[in-house]
Amino acid sequence: MLEPPRMDHRKLAMRVARELVPGQVVALGSGLPSEVFHTIPADSAVQVLTESGLLGRVGPDGQAATSTGLVDSNGSPVSLAPGGSVNSLVDVAAMLRGGHLDVAVVQPAQVDSSGSFSHWTSADASGLAAPGLGVDLAFGARRVIAMMPHTRADGSPSVVSKCTLPVDGLACVKLIITDVAVVAVTESGLELVEAAPGWTPEDVAALTGAPLTISVDLREMTFDPPQAPVSEKVYSSGLAALADVPDGAVVMIDGFAGPGGTPHYLLTSLRDHGAKELTIISNTAGIARVVNFGTPPGKQAIDHTILIDNQQVKKAIASYPVSPSASRPTAFEQAYRRGEVELELVPQGTLAERLRAGGAGVAAFYTPTGVGTLISEGKETRVINGKEYILEEALRADYCIIRGHRADTLGNVVYKGTSRNFNSVMAPSARVTIVEVDEVVEPGQLGPEEIVTPGIYVDRIVVRPGDFSPYE
Repeated sequence: MLEPPRMDHRKLAMRVARELVPGQVVALGSGLPSEVFHTIPADSAVQVLTESGLLGRVGPDGQAATSTGLVDSNGSPVSLAPGGSVNSLVDVAAMLRGGHLDVAVVQPAQVDSSGSFSHWTSADASGLAAPGLGVDLAFGARRVIAMMPHTRADGSPSVVSKCTLPVDGLACVKLIITDVAVVAVTESGLELVEAAPGWTPEDVAALTGAPLTISVDLREMTFDPPQAPVSEKVYSSGLAALADVPDGAVVMIDGFAGPGGTPHYLLTSLRDHGAKELTIISNTAGIARVVNFGTPPGKQAIDHTILIDNQQVKKAIASYPVSPSASRPTAFEQAYRRGEVELELVPQGTLAERLRAGGAGVAAFYTPTGVGTLISEGKETRVINGKEYILEEALRADYCIIRGHRADTLGNVVYKGTSRNFNSVMAPSARVTIVEVDEVVEPGQLGPEEIVTPGIYVDRIVVRPGDFSPYE
C-alpha cells in the first residue's frame, strides 16, 4: 500500500508558524527551524531570535541578500524588518537561560514520550554528543516545539518511547510537529491531535515508535497563520506604567551617583503611586541630592530620597548608600540609623555581576571581591586554584525602572553617553522593565548595530514630559 504524500519543508514550516502568536519572541534553532523564518508573514509582530544573533521581525521573502551580511542559524543570508537588532552569542545565551523566550523551535533526531529529545546535530556526530545551542534552547523557552521528519533517514521512528541517543533536552518538548502529524506531549503520554492531509490515525501510528492516543478532536492540519492583537508597550504616563506595582515589590532603580541615567520621572511616579514596603536595588540609595553633581544652584536632584522621605522603602540592596560627606548624611543613611530601613551592602562590581547573572539565568557565581571583609560574613567560600572566592547569588526583581534616551515602539533602547551605567544590565533582570525616554520612534529609526537594550527586555515605555525637571 502506497504511503500518503508527506509535507515538504515549507509546508512543515508553515504549520509551525501557526503556533507563533504575534508579539511573542521565538527562538529558531539550526536545521529545519530556520525554514520558519521565511514563512512568517512580513507584517507579523512575531520577534525571531536566531542562533546567529539576529533578533527582530522577519522581512518579506526575497529581501535577503548576501551583501547584507546577516545570516540565519544555518548560515543562509536573510534580512530583518525595521526594528531588528544584532546580538552576540553571549547575549543570545543570556536571553535563553534568563527565561526571556516565549517559544523555542528545535529539530530533534528523536523525541520520546516524556518530551525529552536528542538534537539532530548529536545524531550526526558519529558517537559524540554535539548539541550546539540545542541544550540552551531546550532550557530557555516557556514552550519548546519539536519540528522534524516523522521517521529518520533509515526509516526508524523519530518519535519513540525513550530516546536511544544522548538526551540534549529533558522532558521539555510540549508539541511535536512532523511531516505527517501534530502530536501533543501530555502528562499521560503522546496524543495525536492533527494528521497531515491524506493521513489516517492508523497511518501515523504505524510510523510512531511509542504508544499514541487519538484525540477526540482530531483534525486535519491547516496552514494559515493565526491572527491576534499585539499589546502596546507605550504608556500614557508614569503612573499608568506603574499602576500594578504592589506593596512589598522588589524594584530596581538605575542611577550612578549624579543625575545621569536616573529615571527621575518614573521615580516621582512611583512616589505618587505610593506602594509601600519596597525593596530597592540600586548602586546608591540616593546620594545625588547631597553630592550635587551638575545640580543648578538652589535646586535639589530627584533621586531615591523621595521614596525614603515618603516612607515607601523597607530595604535597600546597594553599593554606596551613604553620603561622601559625614556632615551631610543621605535620607537613607538617617533612616537606617533610626532603624527604619534595612541594608544589604554589595560591592559595585559584584552588584553589576549579580544583576547580569539574574538576567542571564545564572543562579550564583564565585568572586574574589570582598574576601576577608564584612562582605564575606555568612557566605559560602571556596578555594579555586589556591585562591579564596565568595559565592554571590544573582539578583532578580519584580519591576525595574530605567532611563534611556530613545526607544522605538518595539522596546529597543539606546542611551546617552555614560548615563547607560546600570540601565542595560538591569533591564533583563526584572519581570517587568519600564523605561523612561526622551523620544519614542518608529521601528527602523534605530539601527540594528545602534540598539543597546533589545526590546525583548523592555515591557513598558514612557516618554518623559517635555516640561518635566529632574530637579526640585
